[in-house]
Amino acid sequence: MSYRLKTITREDHLAFAAARPSVSHLQLPSWGEVKRDWRAESVGWFDAGDRLVGAGLVLLRPLPKLNRSFAYLPEGPVIDWTAPDLDAWLRPLLAHLEARGAFTVRIGPPVALRRWSADAVKAAIADPAARRLGDVAPTAEDPHALGLAGRLRRAGWRQSPPGTEDGFAAGQPRHVFRLPLAGRSLEQIHQGLNQQWRRNIKKAEKAGVKVVQGGYADLAVFHRLYVETAERDRFVPRPLEYFQRMWTALRAEHEDRMRLYLAHHDGEVLAAATMLTVGEHVWYSYGASTSRRREVQPNNAIQWKMICDAHELGAAVYDFRGITDTLDEDDHLVGLLRFKAGSGGEAVEYAGEWDFPLRRVLHQAFRLYLSRR
Repeated sequence: MSYRLKTITREDHLAFAAARPSVSHLQLPSWGEVKRDWRAESVGWFDAGDRLVGAGLVLLRPLPKLNRSFAYLPEGPVIDWTAPDLDAWLRPLLAHLEARGAFTVRIGPPVALRRWSADAVKAAIADPAARRLGDVAPTAEDPHALGLAGRLRRAGWRQSPPGTEDGFAAGQPRHVFRLPLAGRSLEQIHQGLNQQWRRNIKKAEKAGVKVVQGGYADLAVFHRLYVETAERDRFVPRPLEYFQRMWTALRAEHEDRMRLYLAHHDGEVLAAATMLTVGEHVWYSYGASTSRRREVQPNNAIQWKMICDAHELGAAVYDFRGITDTLDEDDHLVGLLRFKAGSGGEAVEYAGEWDFPLRRVLHQAFRLYLSRR
């Protein structure tokens, strides 16, 4: 089978995504509007019958002073990753982007390799011999997906170094934590929470914490808490304009694509979070909280409200997004892993991100630049 790749319209891209149960929000046209420092293009794969059978959002970031770009498809493209001849899908993409002046192409196959239950994660954290999640036997794994790495390497792709999404250091988490919702009642989901989660939700209710949806104007309140969270957890916060752009672009595409939740207590917002929805997949995207009055448990309250609303929307999965793969108790991120594991969901390892160097000298210079940032 051979495929023809070309630029497609926003409407065709959205229609293709809507026909699938789950497509990453990073692979929708609206995300290109959020990433204003990148040039966005929707591309589609067409079969011999001229049917659109695959799609992707490409973000192109030019190198300063050079007529070359870094091409990035975060958590994509949306193609048949189980196809025997995977190169038949990827070769047209490389040719198209090379003609666009790309010096490197980065993809993020949305393919899950291994899964660890909440109990397995809890046991791994308690095991002094386990340093990373990969040291622990998974609860389940996909043999075909595990072979994807070898197939990509044989085709000339190389595993990308870990990074962040900021600037040129593009990258998405390889490990995430997800809570399955499909086929489960809210009562069953609540019973799946660990004792601490259930206790904290009850404590928040008894203390009078109220979780409500906010609007565009409330993004400023969210951002103040987000900046406080960044100072406490030692990361660089995004500007308020970034979240305002997210709100405008994503909700213009679909009114429920992005929601904002605020946890109120005694006239003060103690926690806030954003929720993204595409089809049957819901993501907890960004969270923020103050250090004040943490004893009333606003974070558990806001998460439970979002899980309940995701269930009402018919979501199959509630995605807590990235987790650390380290199990070192001295790493402050282990606390976040423990919190997410309390939901009773599962840790999931994806195939990671992969680079194809189209211009090797520029690619190596780019890798060196990233390593020094």
